[in-house]
Amino acid sequence: MVTKFKQRYVVILLILLAILFPLITQNGYYIHVMTLAFIWIIAVYGLNLLAGYTGYLSLAHAGFFAIGAYALGLLTVKAEVGFWLAFILAPIITTIIGFFIGLISLRTKEHFFAIYTLCVGYVIYLVIDKWDSLTEGVRGLMGIPAPANIGPISFTSPLSQYYLVLAILLIVIFVIYRIVHSLVGRTFIAIRNSEPLAQSLGISTMKNKLISFVLSTFFAGLAGALYASFIRFLGPEIGSTNITFDLLMYLIVGGIGTISGPIVGTILIVWLSQNLQFLQDYRMLIFGPLLVLLIIFAPRGLVGLFNDWRMKLRERKGVNTRYSEMKKGA
Repeated sequence: MVTKFKQRYVVILLILLAILFPLITQNGYYIHVMTLAFIWIIAVYGLNLLAGYTGYLSLAHAGFFAIGAYALGLLTVKAEVGFWLAFILAPIITTIIGFFIGLISLRTKEHFFAIYTLCVGYVIYLVIDKWDSLTEGVRGLMGIPAPANIGPISFTSPLSQYYLVLAILLIVIFVIYRIVHSLVGRTFIAIRNSEPLAQSLGISTMKNKLISFVLSTFFAGLAGALYASFIRFLGPEIGSTNITFDLLMYLIVGGIGTISGPIVGTILIVWLSQNLQFLQDYRMLIFGPLLVLLIIFAPRGLVGLFNDWRMKLRERKGVNTRYSEMKKGA
């Protein structure tokens, strides 16, 4: 009970820090970077649901992110649909496409699934890059509108967009938490731990894997739609495999299969990248060895490492307490 109260206070403190961050910094560039980090966190949560909790690594995640972004861009720019309707339709379109891709891709397992989804992601990138008449190809899709006003509330300023993305991120975290701690979430974890055992218990593994895959694409599409409305320009590179591996790096560093891992990993790497801009050409020479060391010594990421350390500390306290009681009894 005490631990739950402590966790609740930590969560409240982090939310307050996020709310007060623009007032503390009053720096437009920092607000821009943090808003972008929040968008990446939403995408990483989708990847974590599938890879971390279900055990299926999708390398097409950037492709679904791009579908969500281009869906909003094309609906608002070319179809002239209202912003909020387009914003609702973008993740739905991504989810529908993800459903049909998932039906085929989930017939494969392990590294075959990863290779298949890598190919799917590359096909999505090629479609965006080559279909000039629809996506504008390498010229890019311009003129994407900012979020439309909701009554007297305007979202034209960077500060208002920051709070909009933060509000959506908090909703996503709450939804992910509820999913993970529900019967569906436990089913995902059972499939990750042992798919044959889950089948022997009567779990429909194909159905649940498809649910996880579809939810993953939904969050990717939602993040893509937010990205399009925030940056207001789209190019084919947002669907490249580089973006997928960046998202995967955020997840691995933070802690795969944890609730707070996507937040920790994304914010840490995004801010490190920003502070190492002067070493842009050598960035991967720094991140590469660090990532290898992290995988060797902390395969569950920074959050997993912290949780392991906390468990050992509790065990040590428990041993000391029992020893003290034994001495008193003697």
